[in-house]
Amino acid sequence: MKQIEQHEHVNAIIYQSNKEGKPCCGDSFFIKADDEELICAVADGLGSGQYANESSSLVSEIVEEYGHEDVATLIDRCNQAMKNKRGATVAILKVNFSQQQFTYCSVGNIRFILNAPSGDYIYPLPTSGYLSGKPRKYKTYTYSYEKGSIFIMYSDGLNVPNMRMCLKHGHSVEDIAKQLETYTQDKKDDLTYVLGQLT
Repeated sequence: MKQIEQHEHVNAIIYQSNKEGKPCCGDSFFIKADDEELICAVADGLGSGQYANESSSLVSEIVEEYGHEDVATLIDRCNQAMKNKRGATVAILKVNFSQQQFTYCSVGNIRFILNAPSGDYIYPLPTSGYLSGKPRKYKTYTYSYEKGSIFIMYSDGLNVPNMRMCLKHGHSVEDIAKQLETYTQDKKDDLTYVLGQLT
């Protein structure tokens, strides 16, 4: 499944596929942009199938409902929602267009890379583990970004040997998505990526 989101400040392509033999995807995502900000979340429910989807879908619902809150509060809400659930790895991104800044937090195996037109990379390290309802600490990062920067958030079902080079040599999100097609074929795991350009 591929979805395209276009807005004045962001152009994004979202791709998702199920693990082979599974009726539903254990990953979920949420993305929304308005004139002021972009909010985006990717969640990977532990395991695969229905119960994984249950956990990851909860994350999308929370981010949709409480998207006005800051990233740290959202991650905490998602964690609390995982009590008595399978659990999930989660990443949340919020971009403020007027300040040209973004805030990011990730727990577990969701990855994020931003490549700026100047050649700089931003690659915040995730907190290890997963959200399970138990109290825990998170690390939230805030960075400035250059207009024209391209970013990708992706679950561990997407296994690209050198994602940085892929972003560096891609002229547009459409071009990069085409390069990534090779890596979306094996279906060994649920796979989700959100690929966007901040304009």
